[in-house]
Amino acid sequence: MSVSERLGHVSDSNSSAQGSRSTLFILLSIVVVDLIGFGIVMPVLPFYARDFGVTATTLGLLMMSYAAAQFVCAPLWGRLSDRVGRRPVILFSVAGTSASLLFFGLAESILWLFVARVLAGGFAANVSVASAYITDVTNEEERTRWMGMLGASFGVGFILGPIIGGLLSPLGYRVPMLVAAGLAFINLIYAAFSLKEPDRHVDRGATAVSASRFSVLRGPEVRRLCLIYFVYSIAVSQLETIFAFFMIDRFEFDALEVAWIFVGMAIVMGGIQGGGMKPLSARYSEKQLVVTGSLLLGLGFVLLPSAPTWAVLLLPLALAAVGRAITQPPLMSLTSMAATSDTRGVVMGTFQSSASLARVVGPVLAGLLYDLAEPGPFYLAAALMGLAFLLSRRLPERGDEPADAVPVTLGG
Repeated sequence: MSVSERLGHVSDSNSSAQGSRSTLFILLSIVVVDLIGFGIVMPVLPFYARDFGVTATTLGLLMMSYAAAQFVCAPLWGRLSDRVGRRPVILFSVAGTSASLLFFGLAESILWLFVARVLAGGFAANVSVASAYITDVTNEEERTRWMGMLGASFGVGFILGPIIGGLLSPLGYRVPMLVAAGLAFINLIYAAFSLKEPDRHVDRGATAVSASRFSVLRGPEVRRLCLIYFVYSIAVSQLETIFAFFMIDRFEFDALEVAWIFVGMAIVMGGIQGGGMKPLSARYSEKQLVVTGSLLLGLGFVLLPSAPTWAVLLLPLALAAVGRAITQPPLMSLTSMAATSDTRGVVMGTFQSSASLARVVGPVLAGLLYDLAEPGPFYLAAALMGLAFLLSRRLPERGDEPADAVPVTLGG
């Protein structure tokens, strides 16, 4: 190869890398807006549901309905994105999210609240498809960083979303839901004009069609990662489900005050995932980050119910936020590395569905345990993170070849 050809090759590579970064920032901005809408709803949801006279157990069932629909649909969306492309699935997901939020804000009974949440969960495909999109256009060295940026999108969404939801709540608990629906519609228009399909250089034919949730779980590495994410997600769902009730009953907080707590946790998580994951992933392996994050989360959950004041409560919440921030991105990165380009959608969809299944079980357990004994959900979460710690110690170190990297591409 001549010097001019080499220079041209380098120029093309740099141009391609810059194009990928530009595309990824567009993707992340779409995810951020989607999660702002989700963040608007979450702190207000318990108060909105209480207007319909629900108990903590019923609230858990309401949150479970969203997760159950997501569990069923996430792998289907991932598999479809392997066949027809990431972009159309993301657009359809955003459109469905807007419609379901509008329906939720206009609901007149608890039955229609459940119907709306089932629809919302069914259309919640963005995160799993976005993670497959990121894997399509990044190499292994930078993948954990970009997965961290995807995690930071959660942080931004949960910083801005709860603030907006809390500030709008005095106007009525329906108002935040309707604003979230409008925001999702604007996001749809933006995504339609700005998001491009990634170049995956794969045949969207028979190989992708043959992959399924069950075939990818035959690989021991993917199966172990999904199990860790399942346990982790049940633990996290304990806090997500009953935290508002806990703050109301223990410290008499209102919707805006609860929202500010969510904002504080999101700032910690977003700061670490947005700016800290690159140096952390350079110094520590994905396994080390997951192990440490599991320990911090478990410690936070143990300390949380014994806090005598809301100010003291901030310490275990900070531990939990740091633990979450350094656990999820490396788990996603390890899972993406265990698949090939033509099955990443279904693998990441299956990985996401393990969290969705956890959020079918977790909120119901949280509601039942909280109605029985206030500290119950937190102690269950701590025990589960202890199990996640033990499981994560068996993960491979960076550079180890995943045992299922090749077989996972086939359905037989």
